[in-house]
Amino acid sequence: MANYMYMTGRMSSLLMKILQWRETHIKEHNFLLVLAFFTGILSGFAALLLKFLIASIASMLSTHLTISGANYLYLIYPILGILIAGLYVRYVVKDNISHGVTRVLYAISQNKSRMKLHNTYTSVVASSITIGFGGSVGAEGPIVNTGAAIGSNLGSMFRMPPQILMMLVGSGAAAGVAAIFKAPIAGMLFAIEVLMIDLTTVSVMPLLVSSITAATISYIFTGYSPEFVFDASDIYTMDRIPYSMLLGVVCGFTSLYFTKAIGFMEGIFSKIKNQWIKFAFGSVVLSGLIFCFPPLYGEGYGAITELLNGSPSSLFDGSVFYEFRDNVWFVLLFLLMIILTKVFATSATNGGGGVGGTFAPSLYVGCMTGFFFAFLINTLGLNPAESELSCKNFALMGMAGVMSGVMHAPLMGIFLTAEMTGGYQLFLPLLIVSTISYCTIKIFVPYSIYTMRLAKRGELLTHHKDKAVLTLLKMDSVIEKGFIEVHPDMSLREMVQAISESNRNLFPVTDKDGTLLGIVLLDDIRNIMFRPDLYDKMYVRKFMSMPPAKIVENESMENVMKTFDRTNAWNLPVVDNEGKYIGFVSKSKIFNSYRRVLRHYSDD
Repeated sequence: MANYMYMTGRMSSLLMKILQWRETHIKEHNFLLVLAFFTGILSGFAALLLKFLIASIASMLSTHLTISGANYLYLIYPILGILIAGLYVRYVVKDNISHGVTRVLYAISQNKSRMKLHNTYTSVVASSITIGFGGSVGAEGPIVNTGAAIGSNLGSMFRMPPQILMMLVGSGAAAGVAAIFKAPIAGMLFAIEVLMIDLTTVSVMPLLVSSITAATISYIFTGYSPEFVFDASDIYTMDRIPYSMLLGVVCGFTSLYFTKAIGFMEGIFSKIKNQWIKFAFGSVVLSGLIFCFPPLYGEGYGAITELLNGSPSSLFDGSVFYEFRDNVWFVLLFLLMIILTKVFATSATNGGGGVGGTFAPSLYVGCMTGFFFAFLINTLGLNPAESELSCKNFALMGMAGVMSGVMHAPLMGIFLTAEMTGGYQLFLPLLIVSTISYCTIKIFVPYSIYTMRLAKRGELLTHHKDKAVLTLLKMDSVIEKGFIEVHPDMSLREMVQAISESNRNLFPVTDKDGTLLGIVLLDDIRNIMFRPDLYDKMYVRKFMSMPPAKIVENESMENVMKTFDRTNAWNLPVVDNEGKYIGFVSKSKIFNSYRRVLRHYSDD
């Protein structure tokens, strides 16, 4: 024990010397690039480890599966996966690590960009088990959470301020995306569009450094080839533009369905309080869907690869419907059912206890949607007279379209699809489909699937500077408590005594339990406070008044400012949920704090 304490003391002393040397010799913004570089390296290796674990588990289990018929192991593997992952999270991690991207957004907007140390590895373990055993989710959400946690903890170790931690959290998340998809530009755009990191002279370089570093790590160990093999043998001609525009609308409504269905299923699972009932319900839904539609098994990257090569018949491998793989209409029906049920399989995986993201499922559904669209047009004979639509080209465009709509990130959808497939020759149609899809869903849903939960609670940090600063402001930092409380049965004499002891012109009126009953303004009693003949005749209850509004302590600052604007008040009382007096908040105090936070987070 003594040796341990001695070693701990030596390490703390060494760290302090390093911090002092850094502060003396390296400027903060330059050191940010150094930390971004190491964040990229660590996130890149974390992504490689996650992919290796998923592939190893899946390879070990798939040796017992057949191609030409039903596989009853599909009824067992996913259940085992979410059971093991759920037990690991509940009894080992003892913390909620689901909804990885949403948790990163929460850390940025509500927790000064600080994330727990266990987030650097727990999501990797839990998601590799979930997906390796067939859970119908993606690894991108967990690796974003992991990368962001690496950046946050690395910055915290070197005592970086909140605005630098925010950059490192964004850098880690960008690095995770860049490494897992071999897409550095998409990684940077993910941080800007999804995590809403402002694109400034300070932010762009660390995001680029971490993304490029992580992608380079991935290229070194897995080769320079893109994540998905795409044969660009079908030339895109200008007569396809109307069909691309129509696909954009279809992808927009598919994204809307995806988002709404996820929310619906999450609502169902949130109403189930017993964890074992959640597991049972999720297991039945997940295993049943995978048994009927094997392409729902795991991330689904194999199915995406097959469709990008124009081979829909391979989707029937291991299915009870294997004999119908050559029936055109049944292929269309099979594709449609996969599009409609993927969201339920994803929700059942996470709701039942598994850990994974909706990143890959949106890519998957987009690929299926694009292929289904072109295949249906060709089957119905609605294609151009010269030739049929290229199903694999439209599958690629569908990936960008649905991802752009679900994540409200059109630029990331475009560049991610191009980078991970090498399909740069389809850049124009990718632009068309992604933009129209995003505009379509924006009409119905103002927030992405990740930001919706936080937006409803007023905890979302956005590119809107005023709203972002108000989100960063905390109520407890602007509440003033140096007010003398008075009571309804106090006489004017006692009130004058309280005024003489206070440097405020505002007095809260409370009962014996501390409940706020009203306020007394000095201006309202100035005409009687100098009349001694009224000192024992007038009581607080006679000259107190009601405040124009009350602020609840957990209200968002945006709502607080709306209340000030509505009432034209300069000071408003703050109460708890039971109406008990806490203090006052003033408009001037909020404005001073607003300027301080704005200067703090906008310093380039």
